[in-house]
Amino acid sequence: MALSSFDIDAPQWDQSTFMGRLKHFFNITDCRTALLPDSRLDEAKALVESCRAGSIPPGTTEEQLHYAKKLYDSAFHPDTGDRMNLIGRMSFQVPGGMAITGFMLQFYRTVPAVVFWQWVNQSFNALVNYTNRNAASPITPKQIGVAYITATSTALATAVGLNLYTKKAPPLVARWVPFAAVAAANCVNIPMMRQQEILNGIAVTDENGNKLGHSTKAAVKGITQVVISRITMAAPGMIVLPIIMQRLEKYKFMQRITFLHGPIQVMMVGVFLIFMVPAACSLFPQRCSMAVSKLEPELRNSIVSQYGDSVQQVYFNKGL
Repeated sequence: MALSSFDIDAPQWDQSTFMGRLKHFFNITDCRTALLPDSRLDEAKALVESCRAGSIPPGTTEEQLHYAKKLYDSAFHPDTGDRMNLIGRMSFQVPGGMAITGFMLQFYRTVPAVVFWQWVNQSFNALVNYTNRNAASPITPKQIGVAYITATSTALATAVGLNLYTKKAPPLVARWVPFAAVAAANCVNIPMMRQQEILNGIAVTDENGNKLGHSTKAAVKGITQVVISRITMAAPGMIVLPIIMQRLEKYKFMQRITFLHGPIQVMMVGVFLIFMVPAACSLFPQRCSMAVSKLEPELRNSIVSQYGDSVQQVYFNKGL
């Protein structure tokens, strides 16, 4: 294929299938890209934009173009093209998530430890949710603050309440409290951080990218899918790992190295997240679709009056 006709935005893998999306997200959530300097990312962006403009630098290979697109997708927002903050990128989910989740699972017994690590986790989640929102729907600093406080309060109330409730429960049940708190907080944090999309709707387009209007129902569908994905992302590590640790702690060699239990859990969470971050992101297409018949009546009537039956589906970025 002549590089002069290379379509850099064409997906390398079929995004309509789970396996295709899985390969895509394994590619862009590669945590090694989080180590690259901003100058290298900016070079990748410049190459992507040059390719889009039909001006590929002489000597550029197809492999270099694919790698530039990988860096671009991992670090720049799909709506705005702006470079995202490092901590909020999906490529930082493995190193950031493994450290925080590992210590949440290790220090779950005392209320002060529960409060501190749930606060750290919700601060991290709030930044990730804000970074990966649908940027076409702006959110004010006040709304960000309310979303952050509400989600953090929900996580702390769930964690502390369940922690006290499970004092007399089997030890394994107490180990699952951090996951219950994370799941509850995700159900609050993500919708609150993206409340503008629910209140005002998000932009929906036809198959060719032509804007058709704004839909609140599309926003609700997209945000619901993101909540499911985030809970799925955390579930295996936070449900299975406590079972593994409970069994390991019965062995004498583990009882002699209690000071290493925290680092061991951090590393094991990392193993889970390396697979679960791309897998959870792949559950639903990022370019989400919705039948025109399921839109709010005003928008549906507007589309039908302009396009008749030629537009059956609308498309929108659900965010991550």
